[in-house]
Amino acid sequence: MRIEAFDFALPTERIAQRPVSPRDSARLLRIQSDVMKDHTVRDLPNLLCPGDLLVFNDTKVLPARLAGIRGAARVSITLHLRVDESSWWVFAKPGKRLRIGDVVSFGPDFTATVIEKRPAGDIALRFSAVGEALFEALRHFGTMPLPPYIRGGIADETDHKDYQTVFARAEGAVAAPTAALHFTPDLLAVLAQRGVSTAAVTLHVGAGTFLPVKVDDTDDHIMHAEYGALSQTTADAINTTRRAGGRIVAVGTTSLRLIESAAEPDGTVHPFLGTTALFIAPGYRFKTVDMLLSNFHLPRSTLFMLVSAFAGLDRMQAAYAHAITAGYRFYSYGDCCLIDRVETPQ
Repeated sequence: MRIEAFDFALPTERIAQRPVSPRDSARLLRIQSDVMKDHTVRDLPNLLCPGDLLVFNDTKVLPARLAGIRGAARVSITLHLRVDESSWWVFAKPGKRLRIGDVVSFGPDFTATVIEKRPAGDIALRFSAVGEALFEALRHFGTMPLPPYIRGGIADETDHKDYQTVFARAEGAVAAPTAALHFTPDLLAVLAQRGVSTAAVTLHVGAGTFLPVKVDDTDDHIMHAEYGALSQTTADAINTTRRAGGRIVAVGTTSLRLIESAAEPDGTVHPFLGTTALFIAPGYRFKTVDMLLSNFHLPRSTLFMLVSAFAGLDRMQAAYAHAITAGYRFYSYGDCCLIDRVETPQ
């Protein structure tokens, strides 16, 4: 499909710069077939049924943005995909001036060496710290990698808490799984009382999630790879829920992409460990996920393409138009929608 089909006009004042407090007071747009209703996230237990399964992403965001110096030149680095205990693929500004063998210094005894460059612009760095020592150095020298539409990407102390979900456990993401930002311990307790179960996957969201789609047709887009893990326990929970007639509710596009990456054509899910570059656009046939809780995404983004594949492009264009008119807050710190899958989206 042509990329223009996924465009829409969004007033800048609709882009949330801070999350609401408490988190579960955010607004929620329920999208069922051609019916839309306004709710809040606190209504979620009444919008789900006993026996449903919520699958969330337990990744934890690293302070993955670094300010460094190469010689006398300043360099900005954002990590996006881990290679090994000491190496990451990164985006760098200015990246074109970096050469293989260059050393970038981020602070006392914390440096990185350029070991590879790709034509697409990303760069592989080998850091002087290894394993947990590297994570500790990032926590000391790095800042939270806010997307550019939130205060120009400049994080402050409150973002170290605000840009993590209540589920955050496995360090490795450089962007938050934003749909899960709406959950609170109180909301999870009410969901459990309702008979709604939960399960976890891990998808380390990469900075590539913010990259613009630069092709004219969705068939030509190459998705960035992200590391994911889906355990036997979670696979069993998904398969048992499906057999019992419950619905699989993906909390966010990251959870959905990993579940679908681990699924057979008949919907059976197996354990998964590795990278996925699954790109979902209209025409994709979903195998396992029945419902999706998702924030409101950027125009022309792979995320808006995914929700349009899930519920139909016309339906999502209408839903986003309603959300704009009704004053919903967009993007990472914004509101969300709960969407039913349609079997034959247009």
